[in-house]
Amino acid sequence: MITATDIFAISSQKQFEKIALKIFRYQHENNLVYREFCDLMKVEPQKVKTLQQIPFLPIQFFKSHAVVSNTNPVQNTFTSSGTTGMVTSKHLVTDTSIYEESYRKGFSQFYGNIEDYVVLALLPSYLERDGSSLIYMVEDLIQLSNHDDSGFYLHNHDELITKLTTLDQSGQNVILIGVTFALLDLIEKHQFQLQNTIIMETGGMKGRRKEMIREELHQQLCEGFGVTAIHSEYGMTELLSQAYSLGEGVFECPSWIQILVRDTEDALTYIPQGKTGGINVIDLANINSCSFIATQDLGKKYPNNSFEVLGRFDNSDIRGCNLMVL
Repeated sequence: MITATDIFAISSQKQFEKIALKIFRYQHENNLVYREFCDLMKVEPQKVKTLQQIPFLPIQFFKSHAVVSNTNPVQNTFTSSGTTGMVTSKHLVTDTSIYEESYRKGFSQFYGNIEDYVVLALLPSYLERDGSSLIYMVEDLIQLSNHDDSGFYLHNHDELITKLTTLDQSGQNVILIGVTFALLDLIEKHQFQLQNTIIMETGGMKGRRKEMIREELHQQLCEGFGVTAIHSEYGMTELLSQAYSLGEGVFECPSWIQILVRDTEDALTYIPQGKTGGINVIDLANINSCSFIATQDLGKKYPNNSFEVLGRFDNSDIRGCNLMVL
């Protein structure tokens, strides 16, 4: 049986593929929804020898089915945001400690020790509802920062402006994590010139503003905060891991996540690096749900398992934490 220790210790492509194939067989055997999907695809698990042969469960199944791979009690149910009447995704998590280990190790890989930062969060639309996996993660990072100035902000922009300016001018390293529309609201109230602060957008206009292409959005945010780059987090309710972009919208993955890009006309065919297609995510931290997810995002894959998100499939629901719409 594969354990969380095995997953987070992956250090090579060969190791990743070996563990991914073991998890595929485990989930085929123990996840009724996934097994039925594989049966519909006429996939025989003993014949699956490569990552490209693994069936990827369409992300919409998290809206209509209980996607779980064991019979343990559910410790947490994470839900996606959505407009009134929209069916939301539910991720039934039977071991929250795996989620905690995933985002803690992922953050550490890209940003180092959390105690080196004050963590400020401007996530009003997420705070105003229950079941957000993003709020769960950020709340934990705030506590782990072990800094009295770390915390959430809702609509108290004046207080945040004062806090952010004071901390930055003191030389303190700061990360401001914000939903896109709220970051834009903030720079409309105040123009910053930040020297020691990372601005990390989590995507999402939530219907509050018109959608923009990433280049336009990041240019506005760079000018408004006085920074040279905007960082981004790629995560979603249905995944227990995140990818991060340190600028230019190119995301990098921790060692237990990989991206495949499928043909938009044929979901079973994969396309070369640098070509646009549908993003499939392998998140091995999803061992207790489904590790093989076909998202509704469009993107390109680059060398070293980096990728870019370019938009979404037409006529698909706007997921709560979507990054950009074409």
